[in-house]
Amino acid sequence: MSNRSNRNPDLDRTICIVGLGYIGLPTAAVLASRGYTVHGVEIDARAAEIINSGKAHIVEPELDILVRAAVGTGKLKAHATPATSDVFMLCVPTPLDDARAPDLSYVRSATETISPFLEKGNLVILESTSPPGTTELVASIVAERTSLAAGDVQFAHAPERVLPGKILREVVENDRIIGGIDDASTAACADFYRTFVAGKLLLTTARMAETAKLVENAFRDVNIGFANELSLMAEALELDVWELIRLANHHPRVNILSPGPGVGGHCIAVDPWFLIDRVPDQTPLMRAAREVNNAKPDWVVERVRRRAGRLRSPRIACLGLAYKPDIDDLRESPALAIARRLAEIPDVELRVVEPNLESHPEFELHSLEDALEGADVVVALVGHHQFLGVAAHELAEKAVFDVCGVWRG
Repeated sequence: MSNRSNRNPDLDRTICIVGLGYIGLPTAAVLASRGYTVHGVEIDARAAEIINSGKAHIVEPELDILVRAAVGTGKLKAHATPATSDVFMLCVPTPLDDARAPDLSYVRSATETISPFLEKGNLVILESTSPPGTTELVASIVAERTSLAAGDVQFAHAPERVLPGKILREVVENDRIIGGIDDASTAACADFYRTFVAGKLLLTTARMAETAKLVENAFRDVNIGFANELSLMAEALELDVWELIRLANHHPRVNILSPGPGVGGHCIAVDPWFLIDRVPDQTPLMRAAREVNNAKPDWVVERVRRRAGRLRSPRIACLGLAYKPDIDDLRESPALAIARRLAEIPDVELRVVEPNLESHPEFELHSLEDALEGADVVVALVGHHQFLGVAAHELAEKAVFDVCGVWRG
């Protein structure tokens, strides 16, 4: 009997993934490693070139290895345009516009781009975190642009729920919410995810799936907002916020998070606004948390500015630009916003350290040792593991602002 006759017929399907970024590329690599042929679509020519050379253009543990194997076996290739496939996955950005309303232009564009390649029996999956009703919008765009009748193509939402730094494991192991625009779409999407997801599949409707993902991140944002508000309160009371939280967390039903310089990343800093935009009168707590977290960088900058103002031509070591430890993702990063503001202080020499980037268009990047050498002020904004080993004597006689608690204890 041939190997092909023993093969799972699902794996003979081609998967077209639009957007090979922080979610699309790891998903593509995982699917290729399972035996699927993945036709990636990436409009950034430089990123596509890197991927097709067998490398990842983003920092994620073990992703380079998986991409190299996938490209080497011919199971993954990046292209500028879609192609006829069996499953289409949309992994494109869903940012906010200047009015903090959802910008769905990338979703619209991606849907319009795949429409000429759609055929009866295809499955279209929106993975991008989106406001309620976006999956139905995708279906309506396809209906307008093709001759496919209702039910010829299935549409579903399966929001990603992964943590940068652990994406490859969590793409497979995490439970997934699967919601179609109808029962047939939900079933088709679930059948596909069962071929590579080990976690539970939680079946629902598209609108419920869209809303549940937003609620998850709004919940986290509110809790982070509480911790950040505590840091402001503790300073006003001349208390150590880290010790305050440590003591309070000894209560068996209290688990306060750690404060930081704000909230970053595409999800937590953005998703609550999708809900606030849709139901503003019912979401005052979410709005308050957003305002607390958005204001935290201003608080950090003001504290550093006051201290630096006492010195003549101060040298400030700014540690970290990413929005969280040990990744290169700068999206909505409060650390990056703070670094930009600190660079505007007159007569300041700012030395920026970001070990996960080779370069940055705005800042000359320094080694940790170079930044600390001769620094008057040290601002720790991100808890990268490279910063953990800084010895106490290296910070002696410097004004230290440990905003993220990297040297706590």
